[in-house]
Amino acid sequence: MLWTAFLLGFLGSFHCLGMCGPIALAVSAKDKRRYLKNKLIYNFGRTVTYSCLGGVIGFLGFSMALAGIQQWISISMGVLIVVMAFFYKRSERIVAQSGLFGAVGRLKQALSKYLKKGGTGAYFTTGMLNGFLPCGMVYLALIASLAMQSPLYGAAYMFFFGLGTIPMLISLMVTQHMLASQVRNKLLKGMPYFAMFIGILFIVRGMGLGIHYISPSLYLPSPDSGVVEMTLCE
Repeated sequence: MLWTAFLLGFLGSFHCLGMCGPIALAVSAKDKRRYLKNKLIYNFGRTVTYSCLGGVIGFLGFSMALAGIQQWISISMGVLIVVMAFFYKRSERIVAQSGLFGAVGRLKQALSKYLKKGGTGAYFTTGMLNGFLPCGMVYLALIASLAMQSPLYGAAYMFFFGLGTIPMLISLMVTQHMLASQVRNKLLKGMPYFAMFIGILFIVRGMGLGIHYISPSLYLPSPDSGVVEMTLCE
């Protein structure tokens, strides 16, 4: 499932060009000597935040799985991903307009502060803070990391999602040219369909059809065994 995280991040990066492109271009714009290094540090900071969020969400999924509802976690999260993908533009508007009780405004102020400060530590912090900005793509990936039902796999899923966003943003940072909006929009049209595909994968996975890796069987304990077994899908 980790490969789906990378592809989701890569397709989502075309959306990131419009949302986070100006921030990415501002990173190390005046420091030509450490230009590429600081760009990588900034993106690594974003990926660290995504991984930490994935670990926390994955732990929540693990706790729910211990309650014996791992099958329904995968199915319900898959359904939620499909619904969000189907109404992607509306979901994105809701996320962008939420404001989160003023937290986004304070977050943007902190981003501006560290961007002006400059330096390796400041750019890493800028990347970490940027990872907390509201984004429908990130939320889709976090829902998937919840369905992973493991802190480790949740963190790994978000790490690969972060890696998937880096190639396009690094390309923007180096060339300093935004991808034409018409091209970007055409590429973005495929993103909801891929998100739906991921959601369907989680639904099939939770059904326990006995298909190795895709939908492993769920082993239920015998009533007389006195043993409770639980299979966590990897």
